[in-house]
Amino acid sequence: MTFSPILMKLDLGKEIAHELEIEEVFSFKLFGVTVSVDESTVVSWIIIAVMTVLAIILTRNLKVQGPITKRQAFLELIYEKGEGFFKGLIGEKGYGFIPWLMSMALFIGISNIIGIFSPTFLGSLKPPTKSMQVTTIMALTSIFVVELATFKAKGFKGRIKAFAQPIWIITPINILEVFTKPLSLAMRLFGNVLAAFTIMELIKIVTRNTIAPVIFSLYFDIFDGLLQAYIFVFLTALYIEEGIAEPEKQEKRKKKKKRKKAKA
Repeated sequence: MTFSPILMKLDLGKEIAHELEIEEVFSFKLFGVTVSVDESTVVSWIIIAVMTVLAIILTRNLKVQGPITKRQAFLELIYEKGEGFFKGLIGEKGYGFIPWLMSMALFIGISNIIGIFSPTFLGSLKPPTKSMQVTTIMALTSIFVVELATFKAKGFKGRIKAFAQPIWIITPINILEVFTKPLSLAMRLFGNVLAAFTIMELIKIVTRNTIAPVIFSLYFDIFDGLLQAYIFVFLTALYIEEGIAEPEKQEKRKKKKKRKKAKA
């Protein structure tokens, strides 16, 4: 009786450590360097493949004119809702990045909730977003898109000048922010997904052979997973909007020029 709580803690710790461990699936040599592919990478490939196949199937035989099917009406409704949401965040200038934002939201959302389909005939599918390398790559990709949008909107000189705004003395802070943004995005997504995953594993271990895991899974596996996907793309959209927004001085100058033209 005295040692049972200690043994329970040790068992829980071992089981959680096993669930959180990212195992190697296979490896190969490339130019003399051993490349290791872990399960988070393989699950990411599976998600991308499934998303691609579904996209091809769902977008077949779409019509531009004439009566449309219920499938097309549903797809158009979903796209219009997503388009309207992101358009309200980033405006007309960032319109071209909306498909990428929606794709990223779908990928992160599916990655976060993939645990509910485990185990499957493919084995245990662990959320790839509980791997720091996956969240870091996604965050770096997001910031690359943000910088691309900024350079496209402001040009090379305009982007360099933006580092010295609103005052030149904070230039180092603005430069540092370019690197802290992806770090914060990666850590936020990784930390929240890992915490939810750990809590769910604890609940599954403690409440075995009960209905409790199913109830808690509705929040930790589904709601929280989709919420984290929303937060990730929401922040990325805000960074894009911030990058393509014009400084107040430039806006005032443009307004003055428009007024002069109107008067003339």
